[in-house]
Amino acid sequence: MKLPKKITICEVGLRDGLQNESKILTVDEKVKIADLLVEAGFNVIEIGSFVHPKTVPQMASTDEVFKNINMNDKVEYRALVVNLKGVERAIECGCKKVKLNVSASKAHNIANINMTPEESVAKFKDCVDLATSNGIEVSGSISMPFGSPWEYKITADDVKNIVNAYVNLGIKEISLSDASGMAVPNQVYELCIDMKKTFPEVKWILHFHNTRGLGMANILAGMQAGITWFDSSFGGLGGCPFVPGAAGNVVTEDILHMCDEMGIKTGIDIDKSILIAKKMEVLLGRELYGYLLKAGKNSDLIKY
Repeated sequence: MKLPKKITICEVGLRDGLQNESKILTVDEKVKIADLLVEAGFNVIEIGSFVHPKTVPQMASTDEVFKNINMNDKVEYRALVVNLKGVERAIECGCKKVKLNVSASKAHNIANINMTPEESVAKFKDCVDLATSNGIEVSGSISMPFGSPWEYKITADDVKNIVNAYVNLGIKEISLSDASGMAVPNQVYELCIDMKKTFPEVKWILHFHNTRGLGMANILAGMQAGITWFDSSFGGLGGCPFVPGAAGNVVTEDILHMCDEMGIKTGIDIDKSILIAKKMEVLLGRELYGYLLKAGKNSDLIKY
């Protein structure tokens, strides 16, 4: 198998994980989790999103969380934005990295905002200009590039058109986000190979939801295609509130365990990561989805 020697994992639990939860954590609870993530070795953390509090009330405190975090210079703290107001909030609270998002599903995008995906990205120019003029880095995200509940199949050309629109704005870090959980491994491999060849200047990130149990297999397929940046969520928390049936993200601890056993370095302490997921179970008052939370690590078996 052709696998990387090292990968980078971005922990998105504080944003994508919590946005679907009925219980809303306090600012202090979120800040403490962010600090624990840094202590565990995560150097990319998605703290929250700057969206309207009535739309996603779980993210209403993102500004205050940023203001209260003891920022580590070696860590990238990022947030999702959807419009110019979001960028303004990012500037005000000290956020230094924002991510824009558009759906690869034309039907989904048109139904939501009456624009094609390419038109949506073009509208991001003001956001990019304001962010960069204030020293804020900008990345892009494409939801449902592997399949959509609306059209079912999304073509590679549809994805490429959106990537071109992002690149034309100067955005060269792009996430392919399987929000609908429809991706399969051979499709992931082929699309990633195609995207890397067509856009060699772009840094690619993969973001999978485990809706149909293929998240880990898709990550492995991405690795074989040469991708080394992946999003995941503690305990597998998550799910998109706007996509029918969307389940949580791929479980952070389970990815770490797979990588540890395969000799792929992550720079993250798996035991500390497991403790964070267990802390989240206490905070949310329920069991989370990770296999490691139930079975433990392979290396734990030497105790028996």
